[in-house]
Amino acid sequence: MIDSKQKVSGAAQQERSEKIGQRLRALRAERNMTISDLADAAGISSGLISQIERGNSNPSMKTIEKLREALGVNIWEFTDMTQSRLIADPSFVRRADSRPKIAVGTNGFSKELLSPQSNYNMRFMILTLPPGARSEDVLSGPGNKGGYVLEGTALLTVGAETAELASGDSFQFSSSLSHDIENPGTDTTRIIWIIGIHDSHL
Repeated sequence: MIDSKQKVSGAAQQERSEKIGQRLRALRAERNMTISDLADAAGISSGLISQIERGNSNPSMKTIEKLREALGVNIWEFTDMTQSRLIADPSFVRRADSRPKIAVGTNGFSKELLSPQSNYNMRFMILTLPPGARSEDVLSGPGNKGGYVLEGTALLTVGAETAELASGDSFQFSSSLSHDIENPGTDTTRIIWIIGIHDSHL
């Protein structure tokens, strides 16, 4: 039997998939690209793109990376960028109610952008990992990553080493190394995640 929490989770997942699909369709249309054009440029099938645009598939981070490269955008363009922003706010401020949020894969892993703008070589965000969630297809490249565990526990693997992290712990490593993070606990984990990048894809 499916309980109410599972139903809510499934509904939220479907809503996220539909939003990503809507943004993908809009970005493709803005560039006058057909599904076939985008499939050729991204190196993925037309069928998968069609499924994503219809909200029937929640793409992995690697798939979004291929799509964003073919479209010439960063991954945050796949979020709803219409959040309210006070006109009087200076460019160095992002209000709590205007954070772009992206969730990929099927395990509830999400990223919420804290950085005021997306055109600097530094991003910081909040990662949310439900119990049992693990990062999927983490993007690597030149630069550095670091973070601070706000709550919960995490297992962070960088290269051949794995560290158990708890609330209050922090870390930093070269983003060119293979890495992934997971929540082995029974409570939701939230992490401030910082990226110093040499590429605009994040």
